[in-house]
Amino acid sequence: MMNGGNRRAVHRIQLTGGRIVRLGSVRLFLALFAVLLLCAPATFAQGKKGEESNTRSVQGTVTTADDAPVNGAVVQLKNTKTLQIRSYITKDQGTYVFHGLSTDIDYELSAQHSGAASGSKTLSAFDSRKQAVINLKLDKK
Repeated sequence: MMNGGNRRAVHRIQLTGGRIVRLGSVRLFLALFAVLLLCAPATFAQGKKGEESNTRSVQGTVTTADDAPVNGAVVQLKNTKTLQIRSYITKDQGTYVFHGLSTDIDYELSAQHSGAASGSKTLSAFDSRKQAVINLKLDKK
């Protein structure tokens, strides 16, 4: 005699190693795996967006006392927390740029060329600009 007629059919698959796996378990695993694959790009995109919001850049022009742009000036950017210094050599129009700067650290900028130097200028952590512009003027020594 059958048990009420509402018996659920259980499908099983026998693997080559002799192990028996329920077909429903395989379907559940595949469904969860598909959801994971669909969610992964969105998770990585959010992480990258968060990184971008914590960085900024600074750019500017190095000029002489007569306001002429200086090609080949060395601009130094000093991280006041770690004391790490990054350098950039200006292009034809005296321009420089530093990318990927932390928003919660102060930076000191200065320039030198042929014995002339600029005063030091600070990019403060309180400066909320994502693309700060700081021009540097060389003083004759």
